[in-house]
Amino acid sequence: MMSFIWYLVIGGVLGWLAGVIIGRDVPGGIIGNIVAGIIGSWIGSAVLGNWGWQVSDFYVFPALIGAIVLIFIVSLIMRSMRKAT
Repeated sequence: MMSFIWYLVIGGVLGWLAGVIIGRDVPGGIIGNIVAGIIGSWIGSAVLGNWGWQVSDFYVFPALIGAIVLIFIVSLIMRSMRKAT
């Protein structure tokens, strides 16, 4: 159970940090941060591999890069959807 809580906390922090780095908000607030961090971690690890500092099953650098890419793509999609309506 504690591992799951750490998973959510680290995922949220990575999602928030990625949003701060690129200067764009994650849709969904804290839940969006957690989702972006967890999915970004999965994408980053799949594309970049497992390297660097590890915290609670997250390799920080690939996870952060994956979350940055994910947030950037989602923000572009959301912006284009707002312009279309």
